[in-house]
Amino acid sequence: MLLLVAGLCALAGSAVVLALVAVPARETAGGNLVRSLHAFDRARARAGTHRVEPGARRSAVPAWLRALGDRLEHLGRVLTPGTGVQRLERQLDFAGNPANMTVDQVLRGKGIGLVSGLLTWLVVGALLDGAQGALLGALGGAIAGFYACDVIVRNRATARQQELTRSLPDVLDTLVISVEAGLGFDAALAQVARHGKGPMVRELFRVLQEMQIGKSRTEALRAMAARTTVPELKGFVSAIIHSGELGVPIASVLREQAGEMRTKSRQRAEEQAQKVPVKILFPVLFCIFPAMFVVVLGPGILSVLNSF
Repeated sequence: MLLLVAGLCALAGSAVVLALVAVPARETAGGNLVRSLHAFDRARARAGTHRVEPGARRSAVPAWLRALGDRLEHLGRVLTPGTGVQRLERQLDFAGNPANMTVDQVLRGKGIGLVSGLLTWLVVGALLDGAQGALLGALGGAIAGFYACDVIVRNRATARQQELTRSLPDVLDTLVISVEAGLGFDAALAQVARHGKGPMVRELFRVLQEMQIGKSRTEALRAMAARTTVPELKGFVSAIIHSGELGVPIASVLREQAGEMRTKSRQRAEEQAQKVPVKILFPVLFCIFPAMFVVVLGPGILSVLNSF
């Protein structure tokens, strides 16, 4: 019976997470333009000029559920220091703002995780070890649930930065081909953004959109570099900006950058290949060797034991 109650608590917590986090994120997804200008919208919200979403978009979520979500969001914000909120904003930028996820939604998820983890592991701990188990389970579940959203966002950010690193050489090669074919740099960016795919292409598409709303190319490129942790991309942006300031032909700069990126990509591949023997050492020692010893030495040991 207690196992059934624990399972129901876990399911209820999961349902609340989906209702308060996933559903609003899906409903507010307005396409590539909204995603690419998400940072601009957040700045307007902090300035108090952000337009409230139409009621039709929020009507799908019941009022009592929204009120509960607001309270849990407040709980997550109270328990998260100011530097933690700023760090979440940076991590969301690094992750590409998946599904237009906002800091408020992440804080709401932290509050939901805290409450659902506390209740679920309170029941499980009581089932396993009585009052002491309930106390430890509630404490551990609350901490794990509260920081689960941070871990998820950080993992998404790390994965996206790795994808940017892998796709950058191919994007640069395409830019080189386009510029050498006679296109200007902005037209080459548009060509790559139109026909490519992946996070690097989406970043270039965002650069073009920011230029369309009034930003200079330098400002848009620097904003792109600030949204990443990839040193190669920051170096590429710096080279493009300096070439425009110094009057250096951009085709030669792109060609040099593309060759450098290819060299670094090959070096990273060689480095990863050299790490493989070390990574497989422990699985071999603790998984494969014991099984081999059982298969090879087992029959002999059994024969010796039977002889006595």
